[in-house]
Amino acid sequence: MSGGRSVLFSAAADSYELAVREIRGEFGREVRIQRVGAELGRVDGPSVRDLAAACDAGRIMFVRHLTEEIASFEELPPSYELAEVILGELPQYPEALAVQAWTDDAGTGGSYYHRIEEALTGRGVAVTRSGQEYVVSCFVGRKAILLGLNRRADSLSDWPGGRMRLARGDERVSRSEFKLEEAIATFGLELPAHGKAVDLGAAPGGWTRILRQHGQEVWSVDPGALDPRLRGDRRIHHEATTAGRFFAANRVRFDVVVNDMRMDQVTSARMMLDAAGHLRRDGLAIVTLKGGGRNPLDGARRGLDVLREQYDVRHARQLHHNRNEITVIAHHR
Repeated sequence: MSGGRSVLFSAAADSYELAVREIRGEFGREVRIQRVGAELGRVDGPSVRDLAAACDAGRIMFVRHLTEEIASFEELPPSYELAEVILGELPQYPEALAVQAWTDDAGTGGSYYHRIEEALTGRGVAVTRSGQEYVVSCFVGRKAILLGLNRRADSLSDWPGGRMRLARGDERVSRSEFKLEEAIATFGLELPAHGKAVDLGAAPGGWTRILRQHGQEVWSVDPGALDPRLRGDRRIHHEATTAGRFFAANRVRFDVVVNDMRMDQVTSARMMLDAAGHLRRDGLAIVTLKGGGRNPLDGARRGLDVLREQYDVRHARQLHHNRNEITVIAHHR
């Protein structure tokens, strides 16, 4: 892969301008940015690695996926030519590549995935949808088909355009489960074996269920009721009270605290400061900072400033399932 390429970045359609503002705040107002899709932009200037580093550090929160643009077509070329375009950008001939295709609407881009798969397998390269060192991205827009190539380590998400799709099973308690699952997968979080976790604002218990799947004993704090399917689990302790009253009486030291409460960014962050006194050193905190107001970017930054009083913030990003909020991963100091 050669330097000086444009970088394609994805963001939620209603957060695109916030992503642009963050990129220019990080790299300067002279950076050239062009919108090429409802959820996709092209930026010239910073390298994909520099962009990825800023996103991983939480300085850019509203970008979800990155790739280095290698070609633009009106229609995909024949298989041999398409394979040459992709393979010619790699430092060595690969055994396998991940291919991710998506469209400018709700489509999955499946036919384009299969076109690229056919081109690469015809040259002896195995193709998967994820899990490889390099990722081929194919974005199908209204005016052009854009082809990208990037190391998975600098892509932010191992899903097409950052659109993680999780199965909707009957066992699910609430849609909010997707947010916690996506955060654990995206950031490679490892919850402590046999850990103790507190779930603030737990009802009806979606995040509690995911925490139990990861081996945690959970204190679920919420005046509201938990889903009946959770009540028979002896390692779930429903505390039918507010977070403030719970912490005033609590004597348990936790390894993990999660918070998906419907509060503004600063209020939610302050609740996490209350939790910090009950969290082990280097304990894991996962919190969603809700958007809203006239300037959600500045609100999120104020929330992060509050969190940093007691936590080291490791990641802050608007994930696919977040909607109008960002997910923050932090560790208690």
